[in-house]
Parts: sequence; structure tokens; C-alpha cells
Amino acid sequence: MGVCCPFLRPWDRARDRFLINLPCLSDPVRRSSLLLKLALVALHLVFIGFLFVCDAEFIEKTKRDPWYMASYFLLFSATLVQYFVTSGSSPGYVIDAMRDVCETDALFRNVPTNSIQHASRQSGSVVVTVEGEPASGGRRTPTSWGKLVLDLYPPGTSLRNLTCGYCHVEQPPRAKHCHDCDRCVLQFDHHCVWLGTCVGQKNHCKFWWYICEETALCIWTLIMYIDYMSNVAKPWWKNAVITLLLVILVISLIFVLLLLIFHSYLILTNQSTYELVRRRRIPYMRNIPERVHPFSRGIKRNLYNVCCGNYNLDSLPTAFELEDRSRPYTCLDMLKCRCC
Repeated sequence: MGVCCPFLRPWDRARDRFLINLPCLSDPVRRSSLLLKLALVALHLVFIGFLFVCDAEFIEKTKRDPWYMASYFLLFSATLVQYFVTSGSSPGYVIDAMRDVCETDALFRNVPTNSIQHASRQSGSVVVTVEGEPASGGRRTPTSWGKLVLDLYPPGTSLRNLTCGYCHVEQPPRAKHCHDCDRCVLQFDHHCVWLGTCVGQKNHCKFWWYICEETALCIWTLIMYIDYMSNVAKPWWKNAVITLLLVILVISLIFVLLLLIFHSYLILTNQSTYELVRRRRIPYMRNIPERVHPFSRGIKRNLYNVCCGNYNLDSLPTAFELEDRSRPYTCLDMLKCRCC
């Protein structure tokens, strides 16, 4: 992209120089993500802009009841802000957690922090070394991260099955390698193309709040459009535009509403989309009954962990815990709020 060729036209050379100075546009993946974000913002502006341009009564209502539109624009602004906050947040990468554990262990053993080599890709693998622990060659003791990961799995689990085949880091339970981000994500849920990032352990709550605000905004906008259609007759082209926008709005509302209900269920049961959809393909969940949620700690604890930023790694439940969770609910369990 950035190599100058004498056969390129002046316009192509200028475009190449422009893209080199803007990293977010030089990468095709990041450029596509940026265009999707701009398209989403533009779609929001189109819906509200149409009412301001074509509905004179809407402008009069804005002047007559300023609090009404002030509340709407507050929700509109909060939704867009929440969208960019979520898209710019980290889902929680395994390599970051691995580095934090190694740094904490080094500080505990009074090892200078500048002796730690932070995670870096070398020959297709990730290397994290601490002074006194060589990265390769010879026999070495497991790192603090390796010990932590092993403790999260039942005894006898093969270490070979815990290592990512792409970035070669030891994965804790519920982690998965994202091919779009090219990193392993803690509690991987899915990769959202509209956000341009993954939804994982650290931003699942932000993602839920975004789709909640988006749902409320769609409902409010739909009410204003229905009120606009109930007014006096309009030219045919306005009816055509309003019909098209209404169809898009209704489809969007159905999508975000179903998404909100689905992710509310996932949060209450401490599941992820990946675990729910690919349950039979995940090795540590194959022998767990379908109706058993292995990582659920009760509704209140699940909500606390997601909303209050409790980012502890989940360990696989023991056979006794699985047996207790697979026990059918009784009337006494309901009275004791066992599910909570």
C-alpha cells in the first residue's frame, strides 16, 4: 500500500500517502470496522433528521414541550456514547491477564518489573518470560500463570489441551481464540462486527447496557413515527420514505429486543453465546447435562459479577457441584430461592 510506484497515477500516490498517515484507514479490517461505525451513526441521524426536516408539527412540539425532546436527545446521546465506549473497551484478553499474573508474581518475589518481557509475538507464538525463567530450552518449572490455569481444571487434564494452537498461550476455562482479533479472549461470547471488537468478560456488561439503551431509543423513535403518520395527509414521496424507514425501524427493534432478552438470560445464568451454541464441541462441557449451567453461582451472584466488575476466572465445577445443580427443583427450593 505504501510503496511508491512510478506507474501509479498522482491520485493513487496521494491516496497511499494519506492512508499511511492514518493507521485506522490503512488496515482493511480497521477501515471496514470504521465504515460500519459511521454507517450506524448515520442511520441514527437519518431517523431523527427526517422528522425535523419533514414534520413542521414536530418542530412546534419541540418548542412547546422542550423537556420532551431534551429527554429524547439525552437518550440519543447516551446511546451513541455507550456504543463508542463499548466498541473501544477491551473484552479481556488472556495475554493481558497472563502478563498481570507474571508481573504480580515478580513483584511478590522482589524481581524488578523492568526485567519482565511483556507479551510479544515471536515466530507465531507468545512469549512471556520472567527473570530466572527462560522462555525456551531445557527443563523449566511452570510459570505462575500455568499453575493458575491448571488449578482451574480438574486433576488429570492434559496440558496439551489447554494450549491455544494459534497464539500458544495456556487458556483458562471459557477462553477462546478469536480469529478476527487474533487473540484469546476470556469468557468469549462473540465477535461483534458492528462494534469491531469481541464481547467477553470485561465488556459484556457494557454491551448489555448498549443494547438496552438502543432498544429504548428504537421504541421511542417508533412512537414518534407513528404519531407523525397519524397527522394530516402527506405527499406520496413522504409516505414512501416514512414507510421505508418504519420497516427498517421495526426490523431493528425486533433484532435488538431479542438480543436484549437473549443476553439478559445469558447474564442471569452466567453463560456465553459460544458456550450455548457450541456446547457439544467444547471439551469440558460435553458430559454436562443440557439443563445444567456449570458456571452459574445463582442469579444475585451472577449479576454482581457482571455489573460490579468481578473478573475472577471461573474454575470447572467438581462432580459433586454438578450433581447438586442437576437436582430437580422442589417447592422447598422455590421458597428458599435456590435459583438465586
